Amino acid sequence: MSLDAALRGLRIVPVVEIGDAERAVPLARALVAGGLPAMEVTLRTPAAIDAIAAIAREVPELLLGAGTLLTPSDVERAADAGAGFLVSPGRTDALDAAARATGLPFVPGVATASEALAAIDAGHLLLKLFPAEQCGGAAGLRSLAAPLRASGVSFMPTGGIRPDNLAGYLAIAEVAAVGGTWIAPRSLVDTGDYAGVTALASAAADAARTQGASA
Repeated sequence: MSLDAALRGLRIVPVVEIGDAERAVPLARALVAGGLPAMEVTLRTPAAIDAIAAIAREVPELLLGAGTLLTPSDVERAADAGAGFLVSPGRTDALDAAARATGLPFVPGVATASEALAAIDAGHLLLKLFPAEQCGGAAGLRSLAAPLRASGVSFMPTGGIRPDNLAGYLAIAEVAAVGGTWIAPRSLVDTGDYAGVTALASAAADAARTQGASA
């Protein structure tokens, strides 16, 4: 199954920041229990790579991504740790080359039509719109996606998406899934409130099931 198809089956990918790798596996299991078996672990903490490795080893059923990849070294370390897909807030030729070398799906970030066209020209048909709300929100994404429709491109908007604006994004046909930090916030992860994470994941999964995409 392609990454795009897998994301369309989920509609929402929790984006998480893990400060203690010991919390990674319980967190992953909490998301699975909530019906949202996916996670993008951001490389914003020293524990991120160890967290990815632990999840890949212990919770193989979870769709596991590594995000905030800024350098080829980040890409290589994430792939070596067991990430199943790679995400960056932007795109460079060096990141492209490093991602191709791993053989893993790479979702580069874009914020403008020119960046989207350059990414499509480089062979990417799944893009991260970031930061989504600052780029015009759902209305802005709808306007951006419309003239690119013939390319077959899909988006995973991330940045500022919450339960109160989720529906607008999920109604866009070109949105494969959204990335959201509200499902497993750092406050719950750091305190080990996995029941709270499961409850938020369950509510998000329910919301995703009620939202259909329109052209």
